[in-house]
Amino acid sequence: MTDTPIHRLGRFGSSWIVGLGRIANFAGGIVLAIVRPPWRVQRVVRAVYDAGVLSVALICGAGFAVGMVLGLQGYTTLVRFGAQESLGAVVGLVLIRELGPVVTGLLVIGRAGSATTAEIGAMVSTQQLDGLRMMSIDPMHFVVMPKALALAFVMPLLSSLFIVFGVFGGYVVGVELVGLDGGSYMASLENAVGFRDDVLQSLVKSAVFGALLGVIATYRGFTSPGNAMGVSRSTTSAVVTTSVWLLLADYVITAFWGV
Repeated sequence: MTDTPIHRLGRFGSSWIVGLGRIANFAGGIVLAIVRPPWRVQRVVRAVYDAGVLSVALICGAGFAVGMVLGLQGYTTLVRFGAQESLGAVVGLVLIRELGPVVTGLLVIGRAGSATTAEIGAMVSTQQLDGLRMMSIDPMHFVVMPKALALAFVMPLLSSLFIVFGVFGGYVVGVELVGLDGGSYMASLENAVGFRDDVLQSLVKSAVFGALLGVIATYRGFTSPGNAMGVSRSTTSAVVTTSVWLLLADYVITAFWGV
């Protein structure tokens, strides 16, 4: 039978749907592992430390730098319209609504998500997961669930840190460097930011991004081929796939939020 573009398109669509179904089934297994004893408290705490605490310096530094850039660019733009007193509102809204969750998600994907995929992939290639099964220990419960849960848990916290340091970076540029009044900066920020439309939306986005990262990173590692090349390709695939889904989810949440 001739291999036509329609046939290739059909195969691609079928494989894509099958892949989504496998990821959804894997995510369901993670949820079941979370609610099923025994409770892996120590492993979850260790995973939170690896994914969250070790990312704090990166997130804070990146947030401060992004806030400084936003403060400088925002002031340069607002001064043309005589609205430089609204710099705090501009910096705060941009960080809380979009840049905080999105940039934090991309940074965590590159640091913690790739490490998670590589670690689980290495366990596959060295047959450590098979060894757990030989001892009647479910790898999904012992290895995958703590790492996925930790990534979903730390993402809102890291996003909040990013936003706080970003606002502080904008304050340093706006108040200390270009001479705006500090009270005006904070007042415009306070008046512009609302809980439901801004803060709650940011928390929902970061929580969804964390769940996506936890599922995709662990899935790519868990299904990695048992060799070095397969682990490297799975790690790259996890970073790229999660980044794309994160940006798509950001648009969907923003659209449905009614902003």
